[in-house]
Amino acid sequence: MKIESWYSVVSTCFGLGCLTSMPGTLASFVAFLIYIIYPVNLWIIAGVFLLGVFAADRYIKERGNLDPGEVVIDEVVGSWIAFFGFSPGAAFAALFLFRVFDILKPFPVNAAEKLPGGVGVMADDVVAGLYANLLVRGIFWIFLPALSG
Repeated sequence: MKIESWYSVVSTCFGLGCLTSMPGTLASFVAFLIYIIYPVNLWIIAGVFLLGVFAADRYIKERGNLDPGEVVIDEVVGSWIAFFGFSPGAAFAALFLFRVFDILKPFPVNAAEKLPGGVGVMADDVVAGLYANLLVRGIFWIFLPALSG
């Protein structure tokens, strides 16, 4: 696949989505490595989300495919939401849960995916990231007091 436009570069994360048969998993792992090196704040997540909505919208309109596998900017944003506020160890657990929710698409992840255009491409991963983040927080809330005392 030839990457020929700004929205192709952004949507595929500089071609990362074109490198393997598991582009979402690879992009999520790269997002994890970035998070470990530089903990991503909410402004960066929001900015990349907005950029991803516009880029993915242009990309899918040009290609005529509603959610092409090579578009991985959504996995990056969803992963960062899953990791937000966590240490590297907890973020790794969130990475695993994010991929599970992104692949299985429980409600409302599956409903968010049906939104139109670039919003739909991005929204299901945002919801999957929120699910993963909240589940890790819940696990810590339930089990951490027992482990510390």
